[in-house]
Amino acid sequence: MLIIVGFIIVTLSVIGGYLGSHGKLGALWQPFELVIIGGAALGAFMASNPTKVVKGTLTATLSVFKGAKYKSSDYLDVLTLIHEMLNKARRDGFMSLEEHIENPTSSPLFQKYPKILGDHHLLDFLTECLRLMVGSNIEPHELEPLLELELEKHHHEAMAPAHALQKVSDGLPGFGIVAAVLGIIVTMGSIGGDIAAVGAHVAAALVGTFLGILLAYGFVSPLAAAIEAQVEQDSRMYESVKTALLACLRGYNPAVALEFARKTLPSDVRPPFAEFEAHLKANK
Repeated sequence: MLIIVGFIIVTLSVIGGYLGSHGKLGALWQPFELVIIGGAALGAFMASNPTKVVKGTLTATLSVFKGAKYKSSDYLDVLTLIHEMLNKARRDGFMSLEEHIENPTSSPLFQKYPKILGDHHLLDFLTECLRLMVGSNIEPHELEPLLELELEKHHHEAMAPAHALQKVSDGLPGFGIVAAVLGIIVTMGSIGGDIAAVGAHVAAALVGTFLGILLAYGFVSPLAAAIEAQVEQDSRMYESVKTALLACLRGYNPAVALEFARKTLPSDVRPPFAEFEAHLKANK
């Protein structure tokens, strides 16, 4: 929720400083300037991005305000599930995992983790990796580049909303200048009239420039950065899955393979070794 706190601080600092300098709040209320800037930015955003990115940007924006997608308990659940599957493969052979991989919704192993079943991206990545291990004699050095390519593709798609918003942020000051120029045109048409009216038009034009810059650097650019940071954090889940499966394929036992995966997790969600070991023993 730091993004909300940050937005509040930006707003209070700008408005508070303006009022402290004896500014009049009403002078900043220029709805038509907002129509010009906001409408032009929205139109440019929709014109420059496919429908998938437009929808993804809305989803990513909402997810930033909700917080990180994966909590510490989610990492524990995924690693525990992998541990169970690798142990089963070690006891009964990798072919014993085929029915669980092909129909995860009816698998007793997967049914214990409903959040994993509900995350189709993670579920597909896990089951497809295991399918390659079950259905072929693939070597670790052959599987690793395939997984890297899959992760790169997923990362690129997940980053698209952040890049789209950053481009909007880059254009907002320009749209603010457009609003300001239009305000100056209106001002020039009123020269020779009431001096107070001319002053009001000039103020409205300047507010357009102000709003374009404030929206860009105070709100949209930080939002894009927050989405990017969240994507980076969420990608560690996929990295941990990849690390565990590759370690198993290289011949390490499940406990060691899971320890490799635990090491890839960010420090703020990585379970301590003793807690992680106790959790695995409790779920045997």
